[in-house]
Amino acid sequence: MELLETLECCSPLAGEPLDTEHAARLARVFKALGDPVRLRIVSIVASHGGGEACVCDLTASFDVSQPTISHHLKVLKQVGLLTSERRASWVYYRIVPEMMAELSALLDVSGALSVSPAGRGGGR
Repeated sequence: MELLETLECCSPLAGEPLDTEHAARLARVFKALGDPVRLRIVSIVASHGGGEACVCDLTASFDVSQPTISHHLKVLKQVGLLTSERRASWVYYRIVPEMMAELSALLDVSGALSVSPAGRGGGR
């Protein structure tokens, strides 16, 4: 019976979990990315050289109106995934690398899996 009392039921944390405020902020980002049009917009911008695309590159890629694309771009800017810059009569959108790095780090479970005991953590 003494052996059972000394075993811990939970493994120690391998990193710092998100606090409530940070989790709420990132949840808004993931909610924005939950729309297929917005996810494609981010993908198109990220696929362009330098992580930047003109709004004209975006509107031609979708079968939705320009005002609808503008709404999606506004949402992506509000959550911090994109920034924009007006150049003459065009607006260029750029990926925010810090936000992408933050999302990437959150989704990178390789570190968590490597410290999990064998048989735990749901390996690949």
